[in-house]
Amino acid sequence: MHSFWYRANAVLTFGVTMLAVMCTLASLSDNFNLPSPSAEVKILNINWFQKQANGNDEVSMTLNVSSDLSSLFTWNTKQVFVFVAAEYETPQNALNQVSLWDGIIPSKEHSKFWIHTTNKYRFVDQGSNLKGKDFNLTLHWHIMPKTGKMFADKIVMTGYRLPEEYR
Repeated sequence: MHSFWYRANAVLTFGVTMLAVMCTLASLSDNFNLPSPSAEVKILNINWFQKQANGNDEVSMTLNVSSDLSSLFTWNTKQVFVFVAAEYETPQNALNQVSLWDGIIPSKEHSKFWIHTTNKYRFVDQGSNLKGKDFNLTLHWHIMPKTGKMFADKIVMTGYRLPEEYR
């Protein structure tokens, strides 16, 4: 006959194993979701484009960010971290990324949004590489699930150019 502790251990082990199996299946079910988010970022105005005292270029701009990220949400999505980055090349670096705005989308009800804002973070380049520079605005997102691995993706919007002269 088995002791009480032996039986309790068996029940607890079975329960934890079933919980792990359920979490694994839940995590795998997210692989069948094929999201189709949409986004648009418009630059309404370059507020200033100047050379700082230390020689670095700095840009301030007014943006309209509109997005529909509702397809990213499943029953396993806890929240989505989203940010807009300016991406450009310089002679020193093949890829420079500067975060301009970010936010946390806590639920599907908040996943369709339109924001009129200036860049939340400073757009500064180390050096004077931004005059007349072509750049992309990219909307990045990171899906934080209740269980399982995080997913990340982006939408790249091309065709932006900074002025030739400081303002």
